[in-house]
Amino acid sequence: MTDAPTSAQRTFRNLLHAQRVWDIDLPAFDPAAAPRTPLPLFHTWFAEAVAAGQAEPHTMTLATVDAEGNPDLRTLMLHDADERGWHFATHATSAKGRQLAAHPHAALGFYWPAQGRQVRVRGPVTLCTPAESRADLHVRSTGALASALVGRQSEVLGSYEELNRASDAAWKRAQADPDAEVASWTRYVVEPREVEFFQGDARRRHVRLRYRRRDGAGWTSKLLWP
Repeated sequence: MTDAPTSAQRTFRNLLHAQRVWDIDLPAFDPAAAPRTPLPLFHTWFAEAVAAGQAEPHTMTLATVDAEGNPDLRTLMLHDADERGWHFATHATSAKGRQLAAHPHAALGFYWPAQGRQVRVRGPVTLCTPAESRADLHVRSTGALASALVGRQSEVLGSYEELNRASDAAWKRAQADPDAEVASWTRYVVEPREVEFFQGDARRRHVRLRYRRRDGAGWTSKLLWP
């Protein structure tokens, strides 16, 4: 027998169950008119998410697996989407960098609630060239460079004061030397083998269109049950 829920638990559940999804007009999506490959559709949906006022449409969830095969995920920024794949960057010494070195496959997830849309990308992960990684680092803001200079991502932090000291020093260096190098900064590409586009529907008749790459034979696409 389970214990009766506490007052705090009942309050949370009431709040949770009161939430609604897609109390807005959602765009239509005709999969029959979709392009033969997923990249143009992603570019179009991204532009439409921006036009719809979606906050931070360039953020995405990156899923990897650790040394024991357990899933791990985090939210980070998309740096590009081109014919090679979906690009992001991080320290090779970070938790995700070490996981990708051991198991170079990943999944990405985009969610744009302003239009009830999701995009999922799965595939092997490859490293960009050192020159591309350096260029990626130096196209970023001073704050982003300073954060990269701090490094030590995912390591245990002794105190917040320690972070403040390291961050202040990194900001000063980034401002004084905007071309500073960070050897561990690495740009990665998820080379898509599967890309799914999900268009939500208020009546739950969602449209799911999945693209799969056939080795040496281009892409195929199929509808999925929601």
